[in-house]
Amino acid sequence: MFKAVSTKVNFIKCVIVLLLLSGSKTIAQNQEDSNEAVISYQLKWSERTALSILNKYPKAWQLDGNEKPKWDYKMGFVLSGFEKLYQKTNDKKYLNYIKEYVDGMIDSTDNIKKYDIKEYNIDCLNPGKLLFNLYDETKDPRYLKIIGQLRNQLETQPRTPSGGFWHKQIYPNQMWIDGLYMAEPFYTQFTVKYEKGKNLEDIAKQFELVQNHMLDKKTGLVYQCWDENKEIAWADKQTGTSPTVWGRGIGWYMIALVETLDYFPKSHPKYKVLVEYLNQIAKNVNQYKSPAGLWYQVADKPELFGNYEEPSASAMIIYAFAKGADKGYLASSYKTTAKKSFDSFVKQFVKVDKKGEINILNVSANVGLGGKPFRDGTNDYYLNAKTKDNGAIGFGAFLLSAIELNK
Repeated sequence: MFKAVSTKVNFIKCVIVLLLLSGSKTIAQNQEDSNEAVISYQLKWSERTALSILNKYPKAWQLDGNEKPKWDYKMGFVLSGFEKLYQKTNDKKYLNYIKEYVDGMIDSTDNIKKYDIKEYNIDCLNPGKLLFNLYDETKDPRYLKIIGQLRNQLETQPRTPSGGFWHKQIYPNQMWIDGLYMAEPFYTQFTVKYEKGKNLEDIAKQFELVQNHMLDKKTGLVYQCWDENKEIAWADKQTGTSPTVWGRGIGWYMIALVETLDYFPKSHPKYKVLVEYLNQIAKNVNQYKSPAGLWYQVADKPELFGNYEEPSASAMIIYAFAKGADKGYLASSYKTTAKKSFDSFVKQFVKVDKKGEINILNVSANVGLGGKPFRDGTNDYYLNAKTKDNGAIGFGAFLLSAIELNK
């Protein structure tokens, strides 16, 4: 009898010990799980966004849902934000993210994988901007070689009769507004750094062509494209412009100006001209913001049925306003506008999940003109373009604006 009771007591003790051990393990595990990959709300929006991107896309080529590595302007755009964040924080994980992407895109002969100069795709220049800082940091000769290759593309890039760069070989005599962002900051940095500024006039001319031919005289806003020969079906028979004033197109143009001015010498006669172009577009686009301080997919028609406030356009313009004001190109009032619009952006487009990760909602997909099937560039075409969460351009624009505003 006594032995049976003793055995039962020992059994109960063992069960209690096991439960306690199990419980402590569960508590510890829960604490570990709760701490794992949770991004602190105490960090600035810029770092929270960068960390969210690192978590969602461990390899930068995965941005935008890409399934395989690609030398792509979207990666260049997002990673330009990482470069600025690295320069601000000196945190090597941001630099390493850029370096890993670039190194993965260089083949055994020190060339860009699958890059073909004969395509004359001006988008290819944008990731090239990352190589200037990488070369300065590492002195790796591969980076300098590729910078030179991309500069050589511009040397033979086809041009319109007036001297504007074609957007691609497959789009003859067409300038696209985003091409100004893809090429000119790279071109300016190169010619100042390695050519004693000999091509600054040519760079200024690209912007001059936009002002003369892609500007809507009524609104002062820019169209997405211009066919100098007025041959393609989307081109206006009088002006050669495409039909729609696209919000993100204005964003590309404004960023092209503020980032070209980063390297354009103040002593050059065309410096003030570029600053004036920026002031014109800033003043005009400021008239077309929504009551919340955001910008529309079809920028000049807020009342158009189905039109909507679009995050990538909004964040690009916020960034250009803030940077323009910080650099003294624009009046300080634009910084105030940028701050208010940024707060509206966060309320409307930013969703933070349980891991503390930033998600950017409702970003317009890529849009273009011509091609097969033919894209006619009408208002309806832009309004019916698909939207998705966490589009790379939305992420990149928000990151840049958050860095510039020190948010």
